[in-house]
Amino acid sequence: MNKKIVFLSLILSICLCGARTLAQEVQKSDLQQRAEAVDPKEHIAQARSLYIHAFNDYANKGQTAHGMECAVKAAALYYKENFYKEAFDLLRRADQIVNDDSRLANSAKAALHYQATKERMQMYVKLRRSESAKEQLGIMESYAAQSGDEQLKNDLLYNKAICYYTFGQTAQGNAVFKEMTSKLTSVADYDKVDEVYQTLIDNGRKSNNVSFLAQSYSSYMAWKDSTNAIKAAAEVDSLQQQIAANEASIAEKDSSLSTRQAIIVGLCILAVALAAALLVGAVVLMRYIMLTRRQKKTIRLADESNALKAKFISNISAQLEPTLRKLDSRQPEVKALLDFSSHVHTLSELENTPAEAVEMEDVQVPQFCEALVEEIRGKVKQGVNLTVNAPKMSARFNKEYVSHILLHLLNNAAKYTPEGGSISLDAKKRGPHTFQFLVSDTGTGIPEEKREDVFKPFLEVRDLTTGDGLGLPICRQMALKMNGDLEIDPQFTKGTRFVLDLRA
Repeated sequence: MNKKIVFLSLILSICLCGARTLAQEVQKSDLQQRAEAVDPKEHIAQARSLYIHAFNDYANKGQTAHGMECAVKAAALYYKENFYKEAFDLLRRADQIVNDDSRLANSAKAALHYQATKERMQMYVKLRRSESAKEQLGIMESYAAQSGDEQLKNDLLYNKAICYYTFGQTAQGNAVFKEMTSKLTSVADYDKVDEVYQTLIDNGRKSNNVSFLAQSYSSYMAWKDSTNAIKAAAEVDSLQQQIAANEASIAEKDSSLSTRQAIIVGLCILAVALAAALLVGAVVLMRYIMLTRRQKKTIRLADESNALKAKFISNISAQLEPTLRKLDSRQPEVKALLDFSSHVHTLSELENTPAEAVEMEDVQVPQFCEALVEEIRGKVKQGVNLTVNAPKMSARFNKEYVSHILLHLLNNAAKYTPEGGSISLDAKKRGPHTFQFLVSDTGTGIPEEKREDVFKPFLEVRDLTTGDGLGLPICRQMALKMNGDLEIDPQFTKGTRFVLDLRA
């Protein structure tokens, strides 16, 4: 009896451990949830950084499947900004972690390798390297076969079709696409086929490939017509079988008029119910259409209202300035109001002219950086080390805007860096047409929960004599005006590092 109890306890412990392991594998980590909550269209670097952190965290915990998912998403955000080397390196690391995980079966490893290989294939497609893309397709085919996963095999057919169409191999694309749609149609998975066609049409529209889009749409309409015919034939056949069964039953049991009348009444009720359902559906659809129109109108009015508010604030600033100029500017309060009025006017002009081009010029980066650091050398505290790290290169940007941004960041660094600390200005070339300026200090740093708020104006009521909080919002608007961005590096933990990304 005691042996049985011990055995049952052992089995229960194993089950509980397995359940805990499964729960850990299924549940997404906090880092991944934070990454998915960031809009990559607005903060691509932040989203990418969080996905990389999530990947490293999963790798350390042995949760390989979730780690591969995050690695693939981070790689996609890398090559979206043309950082192909970083994307390939990250996928190579993810593949190595899968190979090192001895707990995974070969089929599971093949499924995870398929994801990384698929991302490489898509990068080669974007780079227009057809032979490399086809080589990756061959590797994907091998992994899909090893995994035994039917969904991966269908996904492989879809990616083959996309690859062939992209490189102008229409005949091969049509053959693969026909195989895929035939496979899904044979099991009556019409919704999935329709989804595949819609995805193909969207890809053609996004890539602005007119011939590909026309071919996709033509194939879609032909398939839609044939599918409707199949559905109609199936419905007719089903109705015919039902009618035959009903007639046989009536003939077998009772051919009396009362029985026939009962059937007719039943069919009439069914027809009325169907008509009522169609009517209700039409009413719901009309209400949805009206609601959508109302929401569009509300959004348009809100946009117009925001534009009017911005113009109103700018006008107020312009009207107040002449009066403020008549007051004694030596008074701290008057000077603070003058500065605030000027900052509001500058911010409004930047926000109201986002599409207006700014003048660019070629600038020698080392001399430019040295001159900026010299301007703030007298403002730093005793013992603070000022350094410049800029390679010999020239870059094209708006010198006035970049000087304003970097001087503001350097002045802030000088203000908040204690004695014996360090401040550095770095310049880095990230690609043929992209480069960065980095301002780092060893000050107290900015809390993580406030890093995005520092770029938003008017969040809190301030004593204007201690600053109006518009400096960083103005700097970010200037960066956006130059087709760039200004962010805080989340990976820098020894103080604060601002990253100014610019594209020539």
